[in-house]
Amino acid sequence: MTPINPKHFGWTVEGKVATITLNRPGKKNPLTFDSYAELRDTFRELSKSDTIKSVVFTGEGGNFCSGGDVDEIIRPLLGMTTGELNAFTKMTGDLMIAMQKAPQTIVAAVDGVCVGAGACIAMMSDVRFGTARSKVAFLFVRVGLPGCDMGACAVLPRIIGHGRAAELLYTGRTMDGNEACSWGFFNRLVSPDELLDEATSFASKIANGPTVAHAMTKRMLREEWNMGIEEAVEAEAKAAAICMETEDFRRAYDAFVRKEKPEFKGN
Repeated sequence: MTPINPKHFGWTVEGKVATITLNRPGKKNPLTFDSYAELRDTFRELSKSDTIKSVVFTGEGGNFCSGGDVDEIIRPLLGMTTGELNAFTKMTGDLMIAMQKAPQTIVAAVDGVCVGAGACIAMMSDVRFGTARSKVAFLFVRVGLPGCDMGACAVLPRIIGHGRAAELLYTGRTMDGNEACSWGFFNRLVSPDELLDEATSFASKIANGPTVAHAMTKRMLREEWNMGIEEAVEAEAKAAAICMETEDFRRAYDAFVRKEKPEFKGN
């Protein structure tokens, strides 16, 4: 894969875990045209990686992401042509699709502000850790845009339920961390001081597990959205058969026989 050296967000790799850090803390880590494009390209490249097995997505300075930068995105949008607007919205959607198609498990570590496009990035992550002081809002209707931006109408109801998603998308109101956790948006709440360590620890456990099986699980979670029960059962049977041919499956059996913990290697 092409080396990943982004200019518009932080990027570190430790072992099998990559960490993406939105790093404009003075404005609560908003996105720009350039950071959208780099994030999209990064997740596309991650699909080719044999070494990175999970990703932590976080923000600097006590906030996750304040959405699109008002000065660098919102204002320019007002002067764009229809074609330019369509190109922009397609790019934001392409980021969501790239996150979904990347085989790595994505863990969002959410503190403070997590709104607009930032809420969608957290939503499209596979697992979300938050803090009690988190503020999550899908703000689109509050600026005259539909709540369906970036896949929210498709994905959010699957996480928290149709009625709750409808309320948030129609009103644009804010959930604090406790409500977001009770509604199922966050998998768990963590203290701000421990948030990144907890998310990284979880990502490391996933990265050091049977990563072929994890990637297959993520793929099936996505592909089965549009399947009936019979089709889904058949698809899962094929997925399981594929994983039964991996060395990790054999390692797990051999370790069971020896009454040891298996050491997975992702093949």
